[in-house]
Amino acid sequence: MKTIKLRFANLVFALVFIAASTLFSNGAQAQEKEKGFLLSITEFTIKPGHDVQFREGIKAWKACYIENKGEWTWNMWHRMNGEGNVYILTSRMANWAEMDETSDDGKNCRDLARELINPHIESTEDNYARFQPEYSKAYPNPDQVLWVSYWQVNNGTRFTEIVKEITAATAKAEGSSRGYWYSYMGGSKDAADYFVATPFANFAALDVDRENVWNIYEKANGKEKRDQLQAEFRGTIKESWSYLLKRDEDLSHNPPAK
Repeated sequence: MKTIKLRFANLVFALVFIAASTLFSNGAQAQEKEKGFLLSITEFTIKPGHDVQFREGIKAWKACYIENKGEWTWNMWHRMNGEGNVYILTSRMANWAEMDETSDDGKNCRDLARELINPHIESTEDNYARFQPEYSKAYPNPDQVLWVSYWQVNNGTRFTEIVKEITAATAKAEGSSRGYWYSYMGGSKDAADYFVATPFANFAALDVDRENVWNIYEKANGKEKRDQLQAEFRGTIKESWSYLLKRDEDLSHNPPAK
């Protein structure tokens, strides 16, 4: 399948009249696989009382895009907590070089976006993050619910060293890390430095008790080492927060690879 070229730019340009872009590729060089893919993240804050109109606008644009045989894929997540009504659009690219490529996919649908979507958006913010495969759960098809924890840190090197230790202990005990780890690639001054998205099949899965990862680490390494490492971890953190996200199937377009 051919590489998708700036499909994200076509949508976001039409939505917010800015030159944001992202891509998706089924193939990547070994070096890029080792680094992990790049994730494009666009947050849309919707005007109060405009949720239905925004959703219907996205559905109309998506139907037009698919009808015009557009190949770009994306996921749309609805944030369930926090300030404002926020939707988060995510898509992947294998490397930065793909941003040099251009495409007119979706050009026939731009007027729909300008007329049916833009009027209902209060603000938008774009960021990029790098997936960290070394200490993440294997990346599957999209899950339905994500618990996403964010950190701003004062010592990124030590933070990631500790994360690797904790996730290694968890993977050894359970067969896999629990979440998808990312490092932010710049962004606003309020953006996190790192975040982890822990997947759940549905909201009911949140009710299932799971052992704390620090307890797992303690069982493998002893209480003294756990206390020392936990204190160091807390010392690397400036700020932390969490959001609960639900994937919106109607607004997403991520069919299985053929």
